[in-house]
Amino acid sequence: MASVSHRISNLLEKMTSADKDFRFMATNDLMIVLQTGNVLLDTHTEKKVILMLLSLLEDQNGEVQNLAIKCLDILVTKVKEPQVEAIVLPLCTNMISGKEQLRDISSIVLKTVIVTLSQTQKNLSHSIVKKMAESLTSAIESDDVSIQLRVLDIITDLLLRFGPALQEFHSSIIKALLPQLRSQRQSVRKRTITVCSNLVLSCNKTIYTKLVDYLYTKLCSNKNSSQVKTYIQCASAVCRQSGPKFGEHIDKFLLLTLEYCDTEDDELLECCLQALGNFITTCPKEMAKNIHMVIDVSLKYLVYDPNYIDENAPEDNCSDENEDEYSDDDDMSWKVRKSAAKCLEAIITTRRELINEFYKSLSPILISRFKEREENVRSDIFHAYISLLKETRGETHVNHNAMLTDDDEESSISLLQQQIEPLVKAVQAQLRTKSLKTRQDCFHLLKELCIVLPGALSNCIGDLIPGILFSFKENSASVKLDVLSFVYRLITTHPPQAFYPYISIFLPTVINAVNDSFYKITAQALNVLQEFVKVIRPMDAISGFDFRPYTKDIYVCTYVHLKATDVDQEVKEKAIYTMGQVICNFGDHLRAELPDCLPLFLNRLKNETTRLTTIKVLTQIASSPLGIKLPILSEVMSILATYLRKSHRVLRLSTLQLIDSVMNNYHKDLNEDLLKPIVSEIPQLIDESDLQVTQKTLVVLQLITVYHPNSLQNVRTTIMPQIILLLQSPLLQDSTLQSILGFLNSLIRCDPSGYSIYLRLLKEPIISTPTTLSRQVFCSLAKCVATITASNDLVTNEMILVFINEFKIATTDHEKIFALLVLGEIGRKIDLSSSDAINIILESFVSKSEEINSAASYALGSVCVGKLSHYLPLILKHCQPESANLYLFLTSLKVAIAGLSETREGKRELLSQAPLVWQQLYTCCDCIEEGKRNVAAECLGKLALLDPNEFLPILESYLNSTSPLIRSTVVTAVTFTISDQPSSIDQLLIQCIGKFLNTLKDPDINVRRVALVAFNTASHNKPSLIRNLLDSLLPQIYEQTIIKEELIREVQMGPFKHTVDDGLDIRKAAYECMYTLLDTFLEKLDLAEFINHLERALNDHYDIKMLTHHIIIRLSQICPEAVLQSMNKLLGPLKSSLEVKVKANSVKQEYEKQEELKKSAEQVIAVLQSIPSAVAC
Repeated sequence: MASVSHRISNLLEKMTSADKDFRFMATNDLMIVLQTGNVLLDTHTEKKVILMLLSLLEDQNGEVQNLAIKCLDILVTKVKEPQVEAIVLPLCTNMISGKEQLRDISSIVLKTVIVTLSQTQKNLSHSIVKKMAESLTSAIESDDVSIQLRVLDIITDLLLRFGPALQEFHSSIIKALLPQLRSQRQSVRKRTITVCSNLVLSCNKTIYTKLVDYLYTKLCSNKNSSQVKTYIQCASAVCRQSGPKFGEHIDKFLLLTLEYCDTEDDELLECCLQALGNFITTCPKEMAKNIHMVIDVSLKYLVYDPNYIDENAPEDNCSDENEDEYSDDDDMSWKVRKSAAKCLEAIITTRRELINEFYKSLSPILISRFKEREENVRSDIFHAYISLLKETRGETHVNHNAMLTDDDEESSISLLQQQIEPLVKAVQAQLRTKSLKTRQDCFHLLKELCIVLPGALSNCIGDLIPGILFSFKENSASVKLDVLSFVYRLITTHPPQAFYPYISIFLPTVINAVNDSFYKITAQALNVLQEFVKVIRPMDAISGFDFRPYTKDIYVCTYVHLKATDVDQEVKEKAIYTMGQVICNFGDHLRAELPDCLPLFLNRLKNETTRLTTIKVLTQIASSPLGIKLPILSEVMSILATYLRKSHRVLRLSTLQLIDSVMNNYHKDLNEDLLKPIVSEIPQLIDESDLQVTQKTLVVLQLITVYHPNSLQNVRTTIMPQIILLLQSPLLQDSTLQSILGFLNSLIRCDPSGYSIYLRLLKEPIISTPTTLSRQVFCSLAKCVATITASNDLVTNEMILVFINEFKIATTDHEKIFALLVLGEIGRKIDLSSSDAINIILESFVSKSEEINSAASYALGSVCVGKLSHYLPLILKHCQPESANLYLFLTSLKVAIAGLSETREGKRELLSQAPLVWQQLYTCCDCIEEGKRNVAAECLGKLALLDPNEFLPILESYLNSTSPLIRSTVVTAVTFTISDQPSSIDQLLIQCIGKFLNTLKDPDINVRRVALVAFNTASHNKPSLIRNLLDSLLPQIYEQTIIKEELIREVQMGPFKHTVDDGLDIRKAAYECMYTLLDTFLEKLDLAEFINHLERALNDHYDIKMLTHHIIIRLSQICPEAVLQSMNKLLGPLKSSLEVKVKANSVKQEYEKQEELKKSAEQVIAVLQSIPSAVAC
C-alpha cells in the first residue's frame, strides 16, 4: 500500500507540470494504477487524488480533461463514501455556477458517475444520489437556460436509475418541473417532458395524480397552440412510461386530444395523433369503447394534404416526374399523415378482434394511399398494411384445424381475398418508382401476403414481373436480396402451373443473380434456383411442362459454384443443395454430366465443413424416383461408416437416414464387404441415452436383415445383447419398441433356426432379475417373444402349448404374468380359440395377486383382437354391474377396442358388434366406483369415434338421465373423443359440444368436475370446438374457482378433527383450465377479471397456490402489461406466502411444502420484477 501511495504522489506532482505531455502521461499512468483490481488508498491519498483530478477538469488540454473524467469514473468505485461526495458535490456546484466549459465537463462527469454508481453497492449509491438530487433540484428553476438544460439531463438520469431511492425529493422535483412546461424555450420543455416521464416510473400515487391533474387542467384552460402541444406531449410520455396505470385517466385525455385534433396547426395535429397511438398501445382495454373515434380521426388525417391536389391523376400513375415536380420545404402536413399511419398501425396490432372490420374500413383506404408522395409516410402506410397482414396470419394460426361450418364470407381471409386485385394494382405502380425504400416495402408486403394467403398471387404474377425485373437491375444489394426473398416465398407458396408462362423470363434473371459478385446475393439466388427446379419438373405430379431447354443452363450455373473452393461457406452449402435438387429432378437428362459432378460430392463429403450438407443432399438424390446411378456409392458407404462413430449427434442421424435411403433404393448395388464396417458400428448406437438414434439404427438394421442377412453373422452376440438391455430401459418409447419388433420379425424370418437362442435371450431378464423389472419391461419382452413366435410358422403351435404349460407349472407370480402377457400378444396375431389359453386366463381373474389379475385382463383383451367373434360374448357376459370382476372385464374390453381400432379390418369387425357392446357398456355407467365408470366411458368414447353419426346423439341423450353417475360418465366419454388430430367426429362435436359442457351448471359436483376436464381437453387439443362458446363458458369456469363453505366439512379421526374440502379438486380443475386458456384463447380473455380470480387463488390451498404461481409466470411472459396493471393485487398475497410460519408441532412434510411454496413465490416475484417498468407499479 505504501508503494502505491508513493507512486501516486509522484504522479500527482507531475500533473502540476507546465508541460501538457507530462500531465497527460501522469494522468494516464494514474488511470492504469486505479484500474488495478486490488488497489487500496488511504484517506489522505484519496483526497489528494480527487482534488487534483477535479482541478484537471479545467485543464487547457482536451486530452488531459478526458483522462481526468475516466479517472474520476473509476475512482468512485474505489474510494469511501465521504470521498465520493467530495467528487460529486463540487461537480454539482460547477453545474450551477462557473464557466460554460466547466459546466459542460462537469455534466459529462456526472452522467458517467451516475452510470457507474448504478452498477455498484446500492446503499452507497443511494446516499450519494440523494445528495446530488438535493443539490441540483433547485437549479431546475435557474434563469440560465444552459444550466437548466444540463440539470434536467442529470435529473433525468437520476430518476431513471435511482427513482425509488429519491422518493423524498419527488415532491420538490415535480414542484420545480411543472412551471418549466410553460418555458419559452422548446428545448427546456422537451427535457422537462422527459424528466416527468421518468419520474412517473417510481413516484407515489399522490404525485402521479398531481402531475396528471395538472396536465388535464392546463389542457382544459390553455388555448395557446404551443402550450397545448407541450401538455399533450407530456401526457403521451407519461402514459407511455406509466403503463396501464394511466388507464383510469385515459377517457378525459382522449376526449381532449380528439378535440384538439380539429385544428389547422400541423405540429399540434402530429402531437395529438402520436398521443392517440400511445394511448392505444399502452391502454388498449380502456381505449376499446372509443376506438372507432380514433380510427375515424386517423383515417381523416391519413389523407390530409392541404397543399397538394391530385384529383384527376389515376391511382396507379406514380411516375417519377410527378414526384419531382412538387416540393415545398415549409409543408409539414406529411408529419400529420405519418403520425396517422403510425396510429392506425397501433390500432391494428392491439385490436385483433376487429380484424374483419379493418378489412372493410381500413384496408381500402390504406391501399389507396400507397400512392403517397412523401417517402417516409408511404413507408409507414406500407408498414401499417403489413401489420394488418401479420395479424391476419395470427388469426389463421388460431383457426388452424378449425371445423368452420364456414361458408363465412366475412372471415378476414375471405375479405383479404376480395381485395387482392386492387392491392396488387397499387403495389405494382410503386414497384417502378426510383425510391429503393418504397420498393423494399412493396416486396415485404407481398412476401407477407404470400405467407398469409398462399396462392393469392397466382393470377397476378405476370403483372408483378416488370417490377421484379426492374429491381433486379438495381445496384443496391439490399434491394436484390429483398426481391430474391420475395421470389423465394412466391415460389414456395404458389402452384407450379402459375409460373410456367414466365419461366423463360424468370430463369435468366435468377441465373444472373447467382453469378453476382456479392456472396449473399449468390446464396439467396441459389436458394431461389433450387425452388425453380422443383417447379419446372415436380416429382410428385405430372406437369406437362417442357423443362429440357432449361436443364443445361441450370446445371452449368450451379456446377460452377459447386466446383469453386474459394467461395463463402454459405454459397458452398447452397450450391450443394441446389445441385442435389438438379440431379434429383433432372438426373435422367444429365447422364453425360454426372461423372464429372458426383465426384465433387465425394470431396464435399470428406470435408468437415460441408459433410453434413452433403449427406442430406445425397439422401435426397438416393430417394429420387428417377433412380440415379451412383458410381461413388462404395466410397460413400465406407465414409459413412466412419461418421457413425462420431460424437456429432446430427451427423449420426443424417448418416443413418442416408444409409436408410441407400438400403431401400440401392440394395442391389451393395454387398457384404460394403456393409460390414457399418454393421460393426451398429451395437454402440443402440442405447437408451439417445432413442432417436437408436430407432434410426434399428430401421437400418431391419433393412440389412431383409436385403443382406449374411452381413449379420454376429447378431446373436453383438446386437441382441444391446437390444435386450434396451428393452429393460424405463425410457423405452413405443416408436422405438415398434422398430425392435420390426427388426425381430425380419430376423426370425431369415434365421428361423435361431429361434430358441433368441427366445432364451429374451426370457433371460425374467428369469434372472424379475423383481427389478417394471410392468412396462414385462410387456415389451412379451411383445418381442410373441413377434418371433408368431413369425416362425414352424414352432408357433408348439410354443403356444409350451407357454400354456409354463403358466401351469410356474412357481412365481412373475413367471405367470409373463406367460399371460406372451399368450395375449400371440393371441393378437393368431387365433387361440382352439387352445386351452382362455381357461388359464379366466382362472387368473380370481387370483389373489392384483398384478396377475391385470395381466389376465390385458391378455383376454388381446386374444379378443385375434378372434372377436369367439371372445367378445364371453367378455360381455361378465360386463354386468353386479359382476365381481367387472373392472377387469371392462379393461379387457378397452384393450380389445383399442387393438381392433388400429386396423381398417378390425374397425369393420368391431362396428358389426358395436350396438351390442354399447348396450352392455351403458349398464355399467351407473356403477358406484369411479374407476369402473372411467373405463366404461373410455370404451364408449372409442366406439363413438368409430361411428359418430350413430353414437354421438345417443351419448347426448344420456345427458337427460336423472343419475349424476351416468351424466358424469357421458361427459367423460366425450373427453375421449377429442384428440389433437383431425377426425371425422369433429364436425358433429362442434355442433353438440356446448350441450356436454353445459354440465358445468350441473348440481352434482362430480359432474361439474369432469365437465371441467372435458373443457380443458378441448381447449388444449382442439380449441376450435369451443371458440364460439367461450363467452358463455368462461363465467362458469370462474364460478368453480370460488371456495364454497358448504363443501368444507370436519372429519373425526380418533381424538383429532380433520378438515376436508370436497371442492378442492374442482377448483384445481378450474385453475388448470385457466392455465390452458392463456395459450389458446388469450385474445378472448378479460385479463383484469382473470387476474382477480388469481388474486383469490393466492389465498387458497397449497396445491392451488402452486398452480397459480405457474399461471402468473406464464401470464407475465405473454402479457406483461396486464400483470403490471394488477401488480399490487398480486404482491400482497405473495408476500404473505413468504411470511407464513409452520407450526412448531407440524410434521416434516409440512415444512417441506412451506419451503417449496416460498421458493415458488420467490420465483414469481423475480419474474414480476423482470417485467419492464415493473418499478412503476
